[in-house]
Amino acid sequence: MFALFVSAFVTLFVVLDPPGCVPIFSSLTNGADVAHRRSMAYRSVAIATGVMVAFALGGQAFLGALGISLPAFKIAGGIMVFLIAIDMVFEKRTERRENRAEEVISAAAAAAKPIESEDISVFPMAIPMLAGPGSLAAIMLLAARSRSTEETLVVMAALLAVMLITLAALLLAGPLMRLMGVKFEGALTRLLGVVLAALAAQFVVDGIKQSFSIG
Repeated sequence: MFALFVSAFVTLFVVLDPPGCVPIFSSLTNGADVAHRRSMAYRSVAIATGVMVAFALGGQAFLGALGISLPAFKIAGGIMVFLIAIDMVFEKRTERRENRAEEVISAAAAAAKPIESEDISVFPMAIPMLAGPGSLAAIMLLAARSRSTEETLVVMAALLAVMLITLAALLLAGPLMRLMGVKFEGALTRLLGVVLAALAAQFVVDGIKQSFSIG
């Protein structure tokens, strides 16, 4: 069970990338008062957690209704997560997140609204920056690999742990930005991307084995 927790925790931590969310949240909430930033951080994490739990628990039934087998989803999900890993290694994912943040800020400016009046907790923070295609695919893959209620609970515990870390990162966005710096964040993102690529490859291997009953 501990090995499953560690595997799920690492996978979700890398996909959600709490350190990478810090500069995005900081830029989106620039100018907002402390109370408003805290409330948006809490709402962002709560909404993203709810969406991911729903996909984890109802994902298999949804796939069954569409006639999609779990091995096929593991292969497709593994490829998707692998592409995210490539983007992380070459810093394309961070660039896209920053572009989304700039779009939201520009839209607020065009509407002649101060950015602090905008509630970014649902979009773009909760969806798609936290509960995006990659994280939803990852949680569904992890839930699909669970063979008992106990294993599913372990995966949910890993998700909760990662989301609590994400919440802490968002609440401490200001000090963390000063502590990390751009270079450290870039190096950490690349390292996590390599780890995620290996985990994605394992998802694909598991899917192929199950499809062709290898081993």
